[in-house]
Amino acid sequence: MKENIVTVEHLSFTYKDSEEPAVKDVSFSIPKGTWTTLVGHNGSGKSTIARLLNGILLPDDNPNTLINIDGITLTEKTMWDIRDRVGIVFQNPDNQFVGATVEDDVAFGLENRQVPRTKMKSIVQDVLNQVEMIAFQESEPQYLSGGQKQRVAIAGILAIGPKLIILDESTSMLDPAGKSKILRLIKKLQKENELTIFSITHDINEAVHADQILVLNKGSLLASGSPGDIFKDDSLIRSAGLDLPLFYKIKNKLINEGVSIPQEVNTEEKLVNYLCQLNSKM
Repeated sequence: MKENIVTVEHLSFTYKDSEEPAVKDVSFSIPKGTWTTLVGHNGSGKSTIARLLNGILLPDDNPNTLINIDGITLTEKTMWDIRDRVGIVFQNPDNQFVGATVEDDVAFGLENRQVPRTKMKSIVQDVLNQVEMIAFQESEPQYLSGGQKQRVAIAGILAIGPKLIILDESTSMLDPAGKSKILRLIKKLQKENELTIFSITHDINEAVHADQILVLNKGSLLASGSPGDIFKDDSLIRSAGLDLPLFYKIKNKLINEGVSIPQEVNTEEKLVNYLCQLNSKM
C-alpha cells in the first residue's frame, strides 16, 4: 500500500449568501505518485474542492474536518507550507500569466521564494525544456496558442518543485488534439518527477487512464474506485449527470452479450488486441 499524500475527512464548504453547502461532508485520500481524477458535471463542487486543498478557500468550521497534505495539516498558519507543495493549473492559463515573457512568467514563483538568480535561471531553463517550450522563452505569453500557454503554466508550477499538481479543468479550453498532447505531457512529467496528479474535470473521457476516480454530484461524493470499478456501473455515472466513455460502453455491452473480458483490458488498444486474439482462437 502506498502512503497517502492527501487525506481529506468530513470536508464541507458553504459560500456566503448560499443556503446549501457547495461541498457536503466529503472524505477521500490520494496515494503518493498516483493519478486521481475527480469527475462531476458543472456546478457539482469540483473546483471548490481544488481551492480548499490549496487554502484559497477555508472549509466550514467543523472539529472533525481534516485536510492533510504531505504530512501537514492545513490551517491558516500552515497554508504557505502547503502551497509550496501544491501547484494548481487552472482552466484559463491567461489568468495565471504575470510576466512579460515566457521566461519571466516561469520565474515568478521562484522570485517570490527568493531563489538566487543563477539557480533561478537554471531551473527555468530546465522546466521549459521539460515542457518543450525552450524555443519560446523570450516570447510574450499572450501570443502563444492555447496548448502552448498551458505548457508554460505547467512549467511555472514545475519550477517551484511541487509534490502534488492539481489540474482544475486545465484542458477544457483545448481542442481534442491539444487536450491529448497536454495529458500525455503531464503523464510523462508525472513519471519523470515522481509527482502526484489530482485532475478535476467534467470530461469523463479524461478519467479513463486515472489510477483512481472520485465521482461528485451536488457537492457529495457518490463513489470512489478504479476506472474498471466505477465505469462498470452505468447507473452511477448517469446519476452524476455524466455519460460513460465510449470504450466502456462497448466493453460493458460485450460483457452483457456474454463475452468474457478480463479487467486488465482497460484501453481501446488492449480491447482490439484481445478481441483479435479471441477471434483467432475460434
